[in-house]
Amino acid sequence: MAEFKLDYVNSFYDARGKLRHQFRRKGHKRVTIKGRPGSPEFMDAYHALLERTGGPLSVADIGAGRTKAGTIDALIVGYLKHDAFKKGLASATQAMRRPILDHFREFRTPSGRRYGDNRLATIQPKNITALLEGKTSNAQKNWLKTLRHLIAFAIAKGECTVDPSKDVKPLKAIKSSGHMTWHDPQIAQYRERYGLGTTARLALELFLNIGARRHDAHLIGRQHLRGGNLTWRPHKTLRSTAKVLTIRVMPALQAALDAMPQGDALTFLVNDYGRPFKSAAAFGNKFADWCNAAGLKPVLCDDGRVRNYRAHGLRKAACKQLAHAGCTGPEIMAVSGHSTLAQVQVYIDEVEQERMAGSAMDKRSAAEAKTATGSD
Repeated sequence: MAEFKLDYVNSFYDARGKLRHQFRRKGHKRVTIKGRPGSPEFMDAYHALLERTGGPLSVADIGAGRTKAGTIDALIVGYLKHDAFKKGLASATQAMRRPILDHFREFRTPSGRRYGDNRLATIQPKNITALLEGKTSNAQKNWLKTLRHLIAFAIAKGECTVDPSKDVKPLKAIKSSGHMTWHDPQIAQYRERYGLGTTARLALELFLNIGARRHDAHLIGRQHLRGGNLTWRPHKTLRSTAKVLTIRVMPALQAALDAMPQGDALTFLVNDYGRPFKSAAAFGNKFADWCNAAGLKPVLCDDGRVRNYRAHGLRKAACKQLAHAGCTGPEIMAVSGHSTLAQVQVYIDEVEQERMAGSAMDKRSAAEAKTATGSD
């Protein structure tokens, strides 16, 4: 089941034993949300449903009326009202962190006392450790990020002076490779299924050409074309670097754009009704349908998780193609919009490993052939 409770989400196993997550809100149609609770795909869809059905629960709904001044309850209520939370965090991040904060205040000590009834200054590292016990490595990381942001807010307000989570470390897990990186066979299979002139094909060429994130890809359109280049500000870095990316439109993408029928929408990617997708999640779900229809099968990864080929895997493929072409780290960053060299060095290292391993095997083959012929 889900590792944390989200407002209006009911998780259950269906008749086939598959875990499903359904959004249920009084007066609205039930909607099944795809993905894993906490994942970007899931939280984008969840947040979109919240906004469509009246927004998240108000602060009063989470217990503001029963708070006492100076307690963790009161601190959280103030934090949720503050710009540090409302404007400092992305909407999807807010939706993920609110239930974590709710669980934090409702967690109980061995004596049965709620954490929310205490002052933050009384919370010790052992209390944070107890809170994380039994959770997966990724869940622990999310909880620690959430609590540390709250604690930083409390320190700034003078409600405590020390961060009790400072020395608490999350579990170490098998290093995940994340989303499946697309390779030539998967790209060819997808292209064979979707020809030029289809939105599905345009989506793939857009990802491969500019390495955009899903949120940016579904918004990019004619207004971003400037003299053979696409220029836009990535959504993910609007609050940090606010960088602007300008990337040349390559022939494969230009061919896909030229083959599309003319429409009124500003965005390149449109839904079945010729209108822009309502959200990144809606576009992501549609792209998942295209991948399934193209016959791209799930893969069992080294960390034991089964993953599908999805949009973000094409962003990774674009970075790897640049590395194969001999691009430097800063050059890849200029296309992908990554903020640090370490983030793109992964792709360079993978390509370099392949190259060096290939060279090593060539030398081994030459040596074996030399031995077989008995030549000196």
